[in-house]
Amino acid sequence: MRITYRRDNNKNYWTKRWENIPVDNPMDNPGVYPLKYAKMTVEDDKSGSILEAGCGNGRILRYFHDRGYNITGMDFIKVAIEKLKDSDPSLKAEVGDITNLEYADKSFKYVLAFGLYHNLEKGLDLSIKETFRILTSGGRVCASFRADNIQTKLTDWLEERRSKKLVSNDDVSSFHKMNLTKKEFIHIFKNAGFLIESIRSEENMPILYKFKFFRASSHKIFNENKARAEGYQLSLLGKIFQKSLMLILPNQFCNIYVLIAKRP
Repeated sequence: MRITYRRDNNKNYWTKRWENIPVDNPMDNPGVYPLKYAKMTVEDDKSGSILEAGCGNGRILRYFHDRGYNITGMDFIKVAIEKLKDSDPSLKAEVGDITNLEYADKSFKYVLAFGLYHNLEKGLDLSIKETFRILTSGGRVCASFRADNIQTKLTDWLEERRSKKLVSNDDVSSFHKMNLTKKEFIHIFKNAGFLIESIRSEENMPILYKFKFFRASSHKIFNENKARAEGYQLSLLGKIFQKSLMLILPNQFCNIYVLIAKRP
């Protein structure tokens, strides 16, 4: 386990991020993370209730809502929920705490939690137990977690350099994210009683995407809403480099692990 530190604490970081960009369009690329894994988990089951825990700016929530699925979004950032409800009052979205959920036992058949648990400075084990509690028997969770590996260490180093250039004499000391190895990620879910169905090394934003040269032509000018809807698209050269890295050392050049698990 490794902790990433930044200037802003985690809650301030996400509050500012969601304040500063429009609500997400529904994600439209089913071949990339996270929509790829959400669809693998939920399949075509429109009768099963879904909780997207950590729904953020709404790209997954809106995708399933617009297609008639019974989905509720929950996030700990109030401004994100307010903006989602303002954009579409028919959305079921609410502020909540993953370590102390207000839902009854066995309330949901599916829980989607992309990039949620690694934002917790405290209460990680409790949050997984709460997830287990609200799932029906046979229900499934799909969760991603920031990897503790070469790529995330490089990403943190680049961000630390950028932060020091922007703010002189500033200590980069606030909790930002937790990073786990694949074994650690599996262990916390097994320990809570889950049966692991799969775990995969995946790229959310490849480190090469941080360099304009390696981005797809339509992504050269960065637009976060576009990137979140389409996935962080690389040029042909960028894809070749990234795929080569992933073939050689997938557990070191992914930036997240994506796990699907079942409650017995």
